[in-house]
Amino acid sequence: MRRAVLLALLALPGPAAAESALVAVATNFRPVAEILAEEFTAETGHEIRLAAAATGKLAAQVASGAPFDVFLSADEATVDELIAEGQADPADRFTYAIGQLVLWTADGRADLSDPAAFLAAQRHVAIANPDLAPYGKAALQAIDSLGFSDAVEGKIVQGENIGQTFAMVRSGAAGAGFVAASGLHADPTLAGGSWPVPESAHDPIRQDAVLLVRGKGNAAALAFLDHLRGTKARAVIEANGYATLP
Repeated sequence: MRRAVLLALLALPGPAAAESALVAVATNFRPVAEILAEEFTAETGHEIRLAAAATGKLAAQVASGAPFDVFLSADEATVDELIAEGQADPADRFTYAIGQLVLWTADGRADLSDPAAFLAAQRHVAIANPDLAPYGKAALQAIDSLGFSDAVEGKIVQGENIGQTFAMVRSGAAGAGFVAASGLHADPTLAGGSWPVPESAHDPIRQDAVLLVRGKGNAAALAFLDHLRGTKARAVIEANGYATLP
């Protein structure tokens, strides 16, 4: 009898073994991804490792065989390209955040009520590299559509990603920069002033997530994407300077 009970207990399914997933994440979203990964691991036991860089640089690494399981892009276009190249699964693709662009200066005394006049008074204006970072592309679109081109002519300096762009402004290497609003939420110690760039001034910064081919069958990768879609994760994302889709 005892032997039969033991065999029955052994036959019962146990808890799923924890797995690990490597997530490529756009620089602007890294601070939020760290919060979400920590919460996710506490809830599931799965380990999430993050690799952050400019979206274009991460995509090039995927094409070169980097062992990423999930891609958190700063745009839609890069995910479109990964899917077209057979590097990602269109069935596991969705918009996880909508980025917001701001003009920021570390000078707390600055008057940004007239952004064009403010930019005209700067020696350098920082943006992220538009060929690698969607926030840089959005910055160029905003500069053009808002009529700031003359004010920044010959003054634009570029960071490889939005993190470097922040650093250039924070250090004083640039008097102002077009950066992600989320960066100001991520570091409440940042002083200075900011001006929200109208969303109508540039294409929507829809940041898409996708399961990469290498991540198929990875329980941690699939569960993390599900977590990212959830109500709890959305609340964290919105609290950190992003919008989400209804």
